[in-house]
Amino acid sequence: MNSNKPKNGKKRVKGTSAYDEALYFLTPKARTVRETENHLDECSFSEVEIMQSVERLTGNGLLNDEKYAADFVESRLAAKPVSRQKLREQLEGHFISGEIIDTALAAVTDETELDNAKAVAEKFFRQFSGLELSERLRRVGLRLASRGFTFDDIKRVLSELTESIDEDEE
Repeated sequence: MNSNKPKNGKKRVKGTSAYDEALYFLTPKARTVRETENHLDECSFSEVEIMQSVERLTGNGLLNDEKYAADFVESRLAAKPVSRQKLREQLEGHFISGEIIDTALAAVTDETELDNAKAVAEKFFRQFSGLELSERLRRVGLRLASRGFTFDDIKRVLSELTESIDEDEE
């Protein structure tokens, strides 16, 4: 039974098709197939209506999980450098399959990963300039860990920071 008020509190116009509702849902930003299915389910559309709408949207190129994942990785790395692991967690939160995630993350090379870690480290190292060196390094390491960088990358970046400080003091 279609009610006018889905679980998420959004009221839909009576008589709106599942396809029209999905288009409305996709208008502000790109979504994944599963996010769209969940939204339509919350709007109390039948499974058949949801399947037909998703197939139509996919056929029209409006739903594409591969493109969504690739664009997501590109935009996240441009806005805020994070690790592949953090990107993986974020994509999983959007219900992207592991295979598609692996393909999207293949664009993030080891060199890019290390460059991202360096960028984050340098930013926070400057921010913590008022602290003693050991505390600065500890806090930078914690920030890198919170963004999902590996222990080896963190160790390498902190070592390079320490070396650059030693060179500056000479």
